[in-house]
Amino acid sequence: MLKLTKTYDNCVSGKPTLTVVFIHGIADDSSRWIKPIEKLHEDHELDNIRLVTFDLLGTGKSVTDDENLKYDFKDQLEALDNSLEELKIDTPLVLVGHSMGTQISARYASKHKGKIKELILISPPVYTLKDIDSAKFGPSMDGFKALMVVKNPIYKNQKAFNNELRLIVSDRKNYETFAGLDIPTTIIYGAADKFIAGYNIPGLVKANSNITALKTPGAHGVGHDKCDKLATTLKRIVNETV
Repeated sequence: MLKLTKTYDNCVSGKPTLTVVFIHGIADDSSRWIKPIEKLHEDHELDNIRLVTFDLLGTGKSVTDDENLKYDFKDQLEALDNSLEELKIDTPLVLVGHSMGTQISARYASKHKGKIKELILISPPVYTLKDIDSAKFGPSMDGFKALMVVKNPIYKNQKAFNNELRLIVSDRKNYETFAGLDIPTTIIYGAADKFIAGYNIPGLVKANSNITALKTPGAHGVGHDKCDKLATTLKRIVNETV
């Protein structure tokens, strides 16, 4: 059975009011969430929520470069679903995604209606078909790959990274999935983010009343500006859940 590797679970004593599962992005792993979770733990209004992180397939402690896997939406969603089932969640569930993790989270919510209470999407790449079909898109993806290869040469030929970039990040149905979300969704994004086509977010919010966007001064990462918005959003969800 295809599963993700769980890397953190604070196992709240008693019954938590909410379970929050964090999904990282491409060329990353669950360590992305260490500092945000530390900051969340400083807020005692969030003491009674369960926080869980996983390594996606192809990263961290999960399966890497398995010849039988494509590392596409199908593989990642199957592994995520099996992993969530194994948690035996009996509270409302919130998915928090970052970058490519927002695309996986949104696709999961659209395919498993009723399982997710809310989505929090941090730095979501919201490329429209117009963006994907433009002459700039291919070179921009090549530039992103080159940047990642400089940081870690393994990505040059790694199957997981290259397939995720082609089959998930650049998938032509991503914007349609975001636009069609039918559960409360909060987008948190930075004004200085050069990777996500943030100019499309106001239109997305206008077209879908389920989506709220919170803009910060930051770039693509999950810095203090986004952590503050994340904490505020989680506290709002907890208050509405109790």
